[in-house]
Amino acid sequence: MVLTSHDKLGDTGKKTGFWLEEFAAPYYVFKNAGAVIVVASPLGGQPPLDPKSDEPDAQTEATKRFKADPLAQAVLAHTVKLSSVSAEDFDAVFYPGGHGPLWDLAEDPDSIALIEKTLAADKYVAAVCHAPGVLRHVKTTNGSPVVKGKKVTGFTNTEEAAAGLSKVVPFLVEDMLVENGGHYSKAEDWKPYVVVDGLLITGQNPASSEPAAEALLKKLT
Repeated sequence: MVLTSHDKLGDTGKKTGFWLEEFAAPYYVFKNAGAVIVVASPLGGQPPLDPKSDEPDAQTEATKRFKADPLAQAVLAHTVKLSSVSAEDFDAVFYPGGHGPLWDLAEDPDSIALIEKTLAADKYVAAVCHAPGVLRHVKTTNGSPVVKGKKVTGFTNTEEAAAGLSKVVPFLVEDMLVENGGHYSKAEDWKPYVVVDGLLITGQNPASSEPAAEALLKKLT
């Protein structure tokens, strides 16, 4: 699982990071299945949590379980540096969202290389909500955008507008996926929606994180 290390919400003076539900729900899907989970981030250590994802109205069963789970909290507090991770050591890679990845992971050479090598080895890559933004500069072995011709989804323009951040983010996930040649589709705003096309699994929003993890697990078992 790869998390952002970026904590500044553009020039708003506010904090951002990863979205708690999008980490916690998939983490427990994998944990319950007996998977060995390694959590990485560009800087290593404790990744920044988007404070909005920790507010009372954002809590779910998974976030409540996480808050009562010292072991999971310790895993999160000690993420390994992304530069130390090798695609050959894992069966799949999962990217939780939050706005942070749009600034760091989307441009991070280690993240781009990890995704390219994972897909080239016929292994799965999953990304939810804003995390499909990490595919922005990822290429196939023939040099074309990895999402070109692929069915994909991700945080919608209208969801971003509802969050009031359309002019704050460095790019809109929906627009980027379309511009890179992806066959983008979506459900109603805030409803769970997951798309699987070959080795790519994408989810639209926070509600899609658990079903995206379940879709990945199904492919691996």
